[in-house]
Amino acid sequence: MQRPGTKASEIERLYRHHGAALLLFAVAMTRDRDRAQDAVHQVFLRLLEGRTQSQVVDIKAYLFRCVRNAVLNETKVFQRSMSLEDDSAWFNPPERDYSAELNLRRELSILPVDQRETVVLHIWGELTFSQVAEILGISANTAASRYRYALAKLREAMRAKEDSRVRS
Repeated sequence: MQRPGTKASEIERLYRHHGAALLLFAVAMTRDRDRAQDAVHQVFLRLLEGRTQSQVVDIKAYLFRCVRNAVLNETKVFQRSMSLEDDSAWFNPPERDYSAELNLRRELSILPVDQRETVVLHIWGELTFSQVAEILGISANTAASRYRYALAKLREAMRAKEDSRVRS
């Protein structure tokens, strides 16, 4: 039998461990930090209320799938889209190359949604292609292909920007 508070502390551990990546994923989908935070918090609130599946095999993939579903449900209800401010939801690496980071964000934002979701889930969510496939309802090969196509587009766009800087 579980001790009182054990479930809440486990959910808190999950939030601390996966919350930032879940938020980044939700922001990539919504392009709105407030809506993204609402979706992530809604998922964890449901966990605290005990409204979850008891037989979850891969909790990380389950959390990402729940956040994705929360965002999609919210989008259906409100049918609105808002732009994400450039600096609102990204990591702060040491010794930032602001120009390159801004270019990468811009190029990431213009990728097709399916490719952008795959990149965020795989890189920032640290999910395998099998986990990404499960979340998005596609095959692992399709997830890997979307990732490859997205990286090729990002690489080409960043190379073109770098070449234009060198010529200037």
